[in-house]
Amino acid sequence: MKTNVNFYDFSRWFEQYRPNNFSRAGLQCLFDFLEEFEEGTGEEIEFDPIALCCEYTEYEDIDEFKANYTCDEYQEIEDWDGLEDYTMTIPVGNESCIIQNF
Repeated sequence: MKTNVNFYDFSRWFEQYRPNNFSRAGLQCLFDFLEEFEEGTGEEIEFDPIALCCEYTEYEDIDEFKANYTCDEYQEIEDWDGLEDYTMTIPVGNESCIIQNF
């Protein structure tokens, strides 16, 4: 049994239970990414918000990312495009980005 989740349901859950995980803009970008993935693959994704919180992190800028990933290799990355060699990135505005944790 599956239930369709629209952006309102998606964002409402996060705002109620995990308000500090993603910004409003980040939620919209993540939701759009997941919908595009479903459309592109033909595979439905089960809405598991806790798994999404564990799998993805939103960073305000590349410096915040570097503070969490301290390996010398990552310290040399200058922008989000450089991170795409290591993981999936979902741009959020000009500076922010959601990455798939690795």
